[in-house]
Amino acid sequence: MSENDYLKRFLDGVEIEWTTVGNVATLRRGRVMSKEYLRDNAGEYPVFSSQTANNGMIGEIDSFDFDGEFISWTTDGANAGTVFYRRGKFSITNVCGLIKIIDETRLNYRYLFYWLTIEAQKHVYSGMGNPKLMSNQVERIPIPIPCPSNPKKSLEIQGVIVRILDAFTELTAELTAELTAELTARKKQYNYYRDQLLRFEDGEVEWKTLGEITTSIASGRNKARSNEGAFPVYGSTGQIGFTNEAAYSGQALLVARVGANCGRVNAVSGEYDVSDNTLVVCPDDTWNIRFAYHQLTHMHLNQYAVGGGQPLVTGSLLKGLRIPLPPMKQQERIAAILDKFDALTNSINEGLPHEIELRQKQYEYYRDLLLSFPKASQ
Repeated sequence: MSENDYLKRFLDGVEIEWTTVGNVATLRRGRVMSKEYLRDNAGEYPVFSSQTANNGMIGEIDSFDFDGEFISWTTDGANAGTVFYRRGKFSITNVCGLIKIIDETRLNYRYLFYWLTIEAQKHVYSGMGNPKLMSNQVERIPIPIPCPSNPKKSLEIQGVIVRILDAFTELTAELTAELTAELTARKKQYNYYRDQLLRFEDGEVEWKTLGEITTSIASGRNKARSNEGAFPVYGSTGQIGFTNEAAYSGQALLVARVGANCGRVNAVSGEYDVSDNTLVVCPDDTWNIRFAYHQLTHMHLNQYAVGGGQPLVTGSLLKGLRIPLPPMKQQERIAAILDKFDALTNSINEGLPHEIELRQKQYEYYRDLLLSFPKASQ
């Protein structure tokens, strides 16, 4: 029997009663807690707010407002309608709401949590540019209760649904942790060998300025780009669009010259254009392009940035930087080794979000299937 057939049979003929959150739970809001309050009352009990990172935790204090099993949701801002399962001793801020089930012999917290992960977002109000999901809106959210006349069987059904969805959630978390650990290990390995291979003592190899081993270092000029075109346009973060007129051809290194990505290095080839916030560094025939990429990346060029609020790396500054320049064969050998590590690291880095996305879609598929109950009017 397939999983789909099993789930259909499991839910087939189950009586459903539709009620609302307000009928099965009490709701309340958190309280205002400033950064100063968190600092002055530091302790061991978590404080949760509207962010989604770190499971919503923004700090820890020496007291708690709630102790037990609850569901919280974000009431205001970009994350409005985001739902969390909470257990233990904790507090929440004023941009969070809290749900406490009235009769736990009839409703499972995890079941309610999974249902609200589907339903809550549908009730977010986005008027005036500030998304909100207030308590009065949450109270009206409909909830399906299986086998309402038999609370024991109802909890058994809810429990089976929860176990299946918990298993998918745990599997996704384990996969993410495993791939993240592998990625971290590969990055450490790459950084170790890069440090070893690109470390040269004075007198061991010839040292040159970038101005001596480049044909040009200049800022890109492109300010117009689109979603379509024959040639890519590159900026400080990589490809940012397309154009029908290529200003450059061949191989080059691109260095972000201004802003948060200042000093970031990319290697490009072919025909392309470059935005005006990026420097185009063209090595001459004594400086291998892949060796140059690893070398400049290893140098952390942002450390040479000038300016306060808006860091800036200039072409003239780069031209004056001195670097070790081993013979070409040695450059090629080092570049080949580092390229292998780089490719391995990137394959994991690119595969990680894809694998997580696949697991998330699988989880959402079964969640929707398990929680697809007929409406009362049907």
